[in-house]
Amino acid sequence: MSKETVRQLANALSVVLALTVNILASALPLNGQNTGEISDRFEVFFVPAGYVFSIWGIIYIGWIAFAIYQFTPAQKENPRLKRLGYWFALSGVFNAAWLFCWHYNLFGLSVLVMLALLGTLIVSYLKLNVGSTPVSAAEKWSVDIPFSVYLGWISVATIANITDYLYYIGWNGFGIAPQAWAVIMLVVASLLGLGMALIRQDAGFLFVFVWAFAGIALKQAAAPLVAYSAWAATALALGLAVYSLARRRESLSA
Repeated sequence: MSKETVRQLANALSVVLALTVNILASALPLNGQNTGEISDRFEVFFVPAGYVFSIWGIIYIGWIAFAIYQFTPAQKENPRLKRLGYWFALSGVFNAAWLFCWHYNLFGLSVLVMLALLGTLIVSYLKLNVGSTPVSAAEKWSVDIPFSVYLGWISVATIANITDYLYYIGWNGFGIAPQAWAVIMLVVASLLGLGMALIRQDAGFLFVFVWAFAGIALKQAAAPLVAYSAWAATALALGLAVYSLARRRESLSA
């Protein structure tokens, strides 16, 4: 078995592992706790409405599309996928590990695992050079868009995970009100979105932010400062997504 075949197999098995653990986390559920129920225990403001988490369905489809696409014989020598190496496979391991940490109330460890997951996705994104390498339509929908959406969501989830942990340990926020911290986190996330728009013109990444920020605005309607700030962040992310689409079309037609 060639090393490229081993890599393809590792990616496919990683998807199977991550999907299996994600399904069992809700079906069993792990440790008798539902993922969302655990999240609801944290009275923080940087959390979206429950429907927002349905984005995982899109992420799962992206995993499967990537696993199938990269496993085809024609992609064995694809230079982008060879550069990716085992980074995606590693991300699947971290994804599964995070669920065990979360469901077994190991919240501090969950932050470290989430940061590791974010790190593997950032490296994967850069290795694939998403948004900066011309690709076929099939590769765009099977590789670029799935990685953009996944990275976008994990970027938001990392901020939320850290916010939950700080609440869990009773951090006083340097005396700053929790609502104000939520606004600060929205500003940080918005700056990240701005950077992605200017550097990569990655609309897929930005539409995830639109989805998440709108969910936060709806969830936190009873906290006007957070809700209005989240709607402002939603509008900014939407504008940046449209800008990115326009720039991408210009570059393709040039």
